[in-house]
Amino acid sequence: PESTASPGHHHHRAHRRDPYPFQRIDLRSAMATLQAAINMKPGAVSGSAGGATLLRDDDSLLRQMFFGILRHHHPNLARKVDVIYALAQAWSNSSEDADFDMLQKYLADLKPEEKILVASSFSHMLNLHNLTEEVNQSEMERAFRLVEMESPTRTTNKSLMRLTTEKGYSAEEVYKQLCNQQVDLVLTAHPTQALRTSLLRKYAAVRQELSKLHTKRMSEYEKLECLEAIRANVQAAWRTDEIRRQQPTPQDEMRGGLAYMNSVIFDMVPVFHRRMDTALQQLGQPRLPLTHSLFTFGSWMGGDRDGNPNVTWETTRDVCLVARLEAANAYFRVIEALMFELSMWRCNARVKEYAHKLMSTDDHHFGRIADERKRRNYADFWVPSMTTEPFRVVLANIRDRLFITREVIHQCLIQPNMDMKAALRERSAYLDIEELYEPLKMMYDSLMETGDDSVANGRLLDLLRQLRTFGLAMMRLDVRQESTRHTEVMDTITQYLGMGSYAEWDEATRVEFLLQELQSKRPLMPSGMQASADVQEVIHTMRVLAEIPKDSLGAYVISMARTASDVLAVVLLQRECGVKDFLRVVPLFETLDDLTNAPQQMRTLLGNEWYRTHINGLQECMIGYSDSGKDAGRLAAAWALFEAQEKLVAVAQEYKIKLVLFHGRGGTVGRGGGPTHMAIRSQPAGTIDGTLRVTVQGEIIEQQFGEPEVCFRTLDVYTSAVLEACMDPPRAPKPEWREMMSKLSAISCSEYRGIVFQNPDFVPYFHTATPVSELGGLNIGSRPAKRKPGGGVGTLRAIPWIFAWTQTRLHLPVWLGIGEALEKAFEESGEDVLSDMYDNWPFFQGTIELIEMVLAKADPRIVSLYEKMLAPPALWPIGEELRARLTKVKSNILRVIHKQKLLEEVKPGDSRGGSGGHLDVKLSLRAPYVAPLNVLQCLCLTALRDVQENGEANAQFSPSDPEILDLLSRVPASRAIGAPSPFVQAMSDALLITIKGVAAGMQNTG
Repeated sequence: PESTASPGHHHHRAHRRDPYPFQRIDLRSAMATLQAAINMKPGAVSGSAGGATLLRDDDSLLRQMFFGILRHHHPNLARKVDVIYALAQAWSNSSEDADFDMLQKYLADLKPEEKILVASSFSHMLNLHNLTEEVNQSEMERAFRLVEMESPTRTTNKSLMRLTTEKGYSAEEVYKQLCNQQVDLVLTAHPTQALRTSLLRKYAAVRQELSKLHTKRMSEYEKLECLEAIRANVQAAWRTDEIRRQQPTPQDEMRGGLAYMNSVIFDMVPVFHRRMDTALQQLGQPRLPLTHSLFTFGSWMGGDRDGNPNVTWETTRDVCLVARLEAANAYFRVIEALMFELSMWRCNARVKEYAHKLMSTDDHHFGRIADERKRRNYADFWVPSMTTEPFRVVLANIRDRLFITREVIHQCLIQPNMDMKAALRERSAYLDIEELYEPLKMMYDSLMETGDDSVANGRLLDLLRQLRTFGLAMMRLDVRQESTRHTEVMDTITQYLGMGSYAEWDEATRVEFLLQELQSKRPLMPSGMQASADVQEVIHTMRVLAEIPKDSLGAYVISMARTASDVLAVVLLQRECGVKDFLRVVPLFETLDDLTNAPQQMRTLLGNEWYRTHINGLQECMIGYSDSGKDAGRLAAAWALFEAQEKLVAVAQEYKIKLVLFHGRGGTVGRGGGPTHMAIRSQPAGTIDGTLRVTVQGEIIEQQFGEPEVCFRTLDVYTSAVLEACMDPPRAPKPEWREMMSKLSAISCSEYRGIVFQNPDFVPYFHTATPVSELGGLNIGSRPAKRKPGGGVGTLRAIPWIFAWTQTRLHLPVWLGIGEALEKAFEESGEDVLSDMYDNWPFFQGTIELIEMVLAKADPRIVSLYEKMLAPPALWPIGEELRARLTKVKSNILRVIHKQKLLEEVKPGDSRGGSGGHLDVKLSLRAPYVAPLNVLQCLCLTALRDVQENGEANAQFSPSDPEILDLLSRVPASRAIGAPSPFVQAMSDALLITIKGVAAGMQNTG
């Protein structure tokens, strides 16, 4: 085979006068191939056929562009990649074993350094293809809004019309519901975003330019410039190391989340509220109240310490400060812009009086203030404004206080022992949002009174909405800790005081003790108490919470909460550590047993008068989708979650308590993921009482908030779904549906556990036939893959559990056990009940359609490849059994949904849903990119495991080519003493790239 690197040729090319010989040729040809798509008239995207054509054209454009870049840097490799793509496409179209064998043999013959670059090529092409899907989705969203095609999901506009015309609600009733409705989106640092931020930004630029080609009228030259910009970013992405060489810190994760807030969400929230105002105006209703926001945002980044030793009390303090700093920066920019806009002199008496008061203070220090503002390098308006410009006087004061706020926060970041709240108060910095909101609202009222309503309802209105949504903290931080850590603290206290061992007490004794202490006025925790490092960490965290401004904090979530004492212990520890404004304590029910017992535990809590008084009529409970699915299988977990929600709401209503359910949903179906509207509409009636909290995890943050059009759509879908869930909830399931679901749940759970927890061959098969052991090298999150070292599936976190099966294309956690459950149901009850459930019950329909979508991504041929190459022959029988079960579940799902094949497009007017044919097109376009990555992953795993077992006798690889050495030198350890050999470095890099690539192809990690 030809050498990938041709150093002499390459370096000669680099010094040529025209370094881009392929660029102009490729751009011209690309222009020709895409001209029809670019010149599409607005209605051309209408229908799935138009959308699919646009998708194919965009995919072809970016692939051609990438090949041009690859030929420029690696001409010999480009030819091989072209051959591999053709072989993969042939196999994807034919499904013939002979075609797959040719692909496998060709890839096996690649040199180690070629494997790295080939893996990287296909990974990049997949990421570029995903951009075309995102642009295609944005184009379809635009077509939906222009009523050029029917939206498959209801928008808020449609929901408003449906509720007022079909469901008999008055416009006033809908308006009142919206005024009481709020969605809290909690961004989490769950390690499922496999792409580096450096690449995400370059791909975002490509997406933006590609979108311009379809939406903006441009001359021929402008189109060429747009394509040049795309090529520049594609080239920059190709020349960027896609592997994270260092594990991110929680602070890094927080900054990553804040990047979405600053670049997209902060600006799109007021835009969405404006659209809502316009929609309400069409119904004859006023604007939404300025004091109300439809959304708030929370974060777990730097607060989620469950099983993550990297999150400490210092981390929590840091991320709160960083978030407050970002909020101050964002408001500072808006205030400076408003100072240019609000130049008018006419105002009401209140603003005039306030401006005079501020001016009278400034007059005494005129020169000093001007010099100080000059030093701060403000955009303009260094000299104090005159009272003839009263709005600028008020805004200048706000700007000064925001600048001071930023300075104080900077100092607090540098000095970890500085008291945050005291420092902010001392410098008259902003500590309470009302101090910032009131003068701005006063100016808004003044403009409205003087008839300048168009000015008032411009940027100033947007700012007021932003203040109500984001506050001074941008995102409120939740703290999460495992229940046993609090038990350890309580046990340390009671033993130190000679009261016995709290850990050994039964539940009744614990509850009695905790309630007695909570009602006592004396402190419990002694000063100078000796404690372990883990106990000290919990206590330090509680004390930091007392120091952090209350508007920076959200809830205190207790994972693995199983008893009422778990909640009461956290309330007591907050009091003992000086927390004045208590964080609401939220038990997280995760496993099947926890969900089953949750209603009784909440009854114990709410049945206590002291606790009811303490929570002031509001209780929040979190339900976990990830661990319940890993514990019992997807179907049993879904039904347990459904029933637990119904029962928790009933208990809360019994005690006249408002219950807020916090949904801990992951990105994948195996962890509760799926389309937002479907997920919300399939919840039990009455469980979303105007308020919804939900996690947005990992790669889903990018998918829902990566660019403005998508962000707007996300806000729209949440608003529409919650509005309908409250005003038009799904009907209660029929008794026969409940009976059927209980049977399906019991059988599927038994079958699932029989394989996962009881079959002795399963765990060895899982560890050998998947890359689960190698996932840690991805460095995609700050926390370990396991809660505890060692152990089997039980100690493994849900994310690597899902991630590993996604890589092998088996997707086992989503469907295992369901085929047998459906088969039994068909035998005993026929098809009528299941068909009725699918046609008329949103919960069941949504669950089945998500399983259908995942099954369409599964590929038993790829699964078999992993098994034959990686698992010992003694374990092959369990693999064959799993693939037989996969075949069974596919056929039984098709019986339920009345289709001949998965993802078959439903007929127009069919009342049933369906994943539709458009996803089928997307999967077929991704297939030729994903298959080579799967094969390469198996080859790399085989080679690395062989070295691990037998040493490097069979792995002779001593490159001398400078470019290959340069390629391998990206590994930080490569220069250290005792560093891995070049062969191991090459295989490790290639493996990690394939893992990222397959994740991109499945559009899911964990």
